[in-house]
Amino acid sequence: MTPSHDLRRGALYMVASALLFAGMSVAVKVASGSLPNVVIVFFRSVLGLAALVPWLVGPGAPDLRTGRPGEHLIRGLAGLASMYCFFYAIGHMAVADAVLLNYSLPLFVPLIERLWLGEAFPERLWPVLGAGFLGVVLILRPGAGLFEPAALVGLAAALLAALAQVGIRRLTRTEPVTRIVFYFAAISTAVSALPLAGAWRTPERPLWPVLASLGVLATLAQLLLTRAYACAPAAQVGPFIYTAVVFAGLLDWALWGHVPDRWFAIGAVLVCGAGVMMLRLRALAAPASA
Repeated sequence: MTPSHDLRRGALYMVASALLFAGMSVAVKVASGSLPNVVIVFFRSVLGLAALVPWLVGPGAPDLRTGRPGEHLIRGLAGLASMYCFFYAIGHMAVADAVLLNYSLPLFVPLIERLWLGEAFPERLWPVLGAGFLGVVLILRPGAGLFEPAALVGLAAALLAALAQVGIRRLTRTEPVTRIVFYFAAISTAVSALPLAGAWRTPERPLWPVLASLGVLATLAQLLLTRAYACAPAAQVGPFIYTAVVFAGLLDWALWGHVPDRWFAIGAVLVCGAGVMMLRLRALAAPASA
């Protein structure tokens, strides 16, 4: 199955995905005040899997058989590990800060493609990469805050998410969207259930709607994200994911009164700008490499 190329549709899918991911981040922030991280991740996974049921049953149900179980497993484990890190960061940082760190992932994608796929890394990308990581340092805060555990965990979420994104783009070459999302939901549900024995805490009644919305928003966002990558190359649709930072910032301000400081603003410009340029320059370099 060859991905189609419809930039307009892919961009709309990506912006809608970004909005839903921002909403999911708010749900995680609310839940983290009462529940351990491993419990939140499990509920996100199992409720996300349940949200897929309408696509999996009845007439026209997708064929879930795959000839690429190993790649689904790598994508699933990387995505789950990223989720653990991202949710932890959200619980210990402002939502906008955690979301922006998570979306530094395009800076890691070419490095992962170099190590995993053996693709060349054009020299002209190094200055852009340096500017992006300078922005990350500013977001982490100069001085003692540079080594704040929550911020470093948030950065690890971006690295793991980049690994998952490379896996998604590879899988969309032959796998339909619903199958990719199903295997991620199934793998994350099974693996996230393992640590529950020592950390289980039953959610209080007011939290159940929050957890339900978390699972539904995350699954719909994942479906839209995967469809976006199936519509057009990452270099074209990838930059639209940064609208999630805007949505998260607005929600952060509206719900918790958090106003970004100047370091965050400068870092956000550097990270978003570098991420967009990274995607664009890699797209231009691709024909030359070919």
